[in-house]
Amino acid sequence: MPVKLERKHAFPLALAPILLALVFVLFKLYTASKVTNPETGRVARVALSPEQEQRLGLEAYAQVKRDEAGKIIQSGPDVDLVKRVTTRLARAAAEKAVVQYNWEVSVIQSHEKNAFCLPGGKIVVYTGIIPIAKNEAGLATVLGHEMAHATSRHSAERLFRSQIVQTILGGVQGSMMDMDPAQRQTIMGALGAGAKYGATLPFSRKQESEADHIGLLYMARAGYDPREAVAFWQRMDEQLGKGSPPAFLSDHPSHNTRIGQLQTWMPEAQKEYNQHHNRAPAA
Repeated sequence: MPVKLERKHAFPLALAPILLALVFVLFKLYTASKVTNPETGRVARVALSPEQEQRLGLEAYAQVKRDEAGKIIQSGPDVDLVKRVTTRLARAAAEKAVVQYNWEVSVIQSHEKNAFCLPGGKIVVYTGIIPIAKNEAGLATVLGHEMAHATSRHSAERLFRSQIVQTILGGVQGSMMDMDPAQRQTIMGALGAGAKYGATLPFSRKQESEADHIGLLYMARAGYDPREAVAFWQRMDEQLGKGSPPAFLSDHPSHNTRIGQLQTWMPEAQKEYNQHHNRAPAA
């Protein structure tokens, strides 16, 4: 009597969420908008249009101004300094920019040693960073870096990558719904940590390095000695270096790494600086 063989290749339903997640990821990768950085040539996928970025930046900027309304200063030497440096850097950034920005800056009286630029070109500078900047070129190091985040559309790129990671993690979690909750939580915690330290933080450090590189070119193109960027980060290392976490735990490169990278890019920046000084003075 012939023996009937049963096929036992039924598709494991537990894998369905993972496969659906992968299909969605492939679709996103295929359909996402691509942008080419005009300064470095790096191609990136982004989750927002320039208009959406600028709208979100305006909303965030308005919130910052509401929150800090009592500390915003409208005039004085610090405001003049910040606006002068911003204006020169904006001209430098515009030379190769694909998207043109309506730059705007607010100066906040505070001991906080910080500055940031929101998507769309809205800049906030805390006066606590100015003594460390020490001079115009030092401040140009800070602001050039922050403005480079905006022109490189780093926020839209981070959002795209975050969506990809969350989709994959969601698919994995969906495939473990029949698993013991405590075991599932342990596995998802491990995967989340792996995604953070193995993908998210290294990518953030990569963006920070790119902003350092482009900011160096901006300041050189604007007529600021790019060697002052190294001096600035040496001062920052003296101020904050001892309390910095290990590089692999941080979303920023270590100060020593930044200084080394800046020195590597210095010949390129020096060329921009020399070309600037060979131009005829502007009328």
